[in-house]
Amino acid sequence: MLEKLKNSPKVVGTRRLVRAIQAGEIAEAYVARDADLFILRQVREACNQAGVRIVEVDTMKQLGEACGVEVKTASAGIRK
Repeated sequence: MLEKLKNSPKVVGTRRLVRAIQAGEIAEAYVARDADLFILRQVREACNQAGVRIVEVDTMKQLGEACGVEVKTASAGIRK
């Protein structure tokens, strides 16, 4: 599941992800289950409005590693 994220052009971080979803640039969004509920709600609302599929990942640490960043990541997305 995360291999696709590792090998694709991506957007990392909630603010950038929500903007990219609203602009129609995201094919698939990823959120960490252990992220803050406010963040999860923002991403889910944007995805629902834009019709973007959401994939849940167990931890922010796993998502950060899959994105190739050294910090925990709450959300990310694959560009179209």
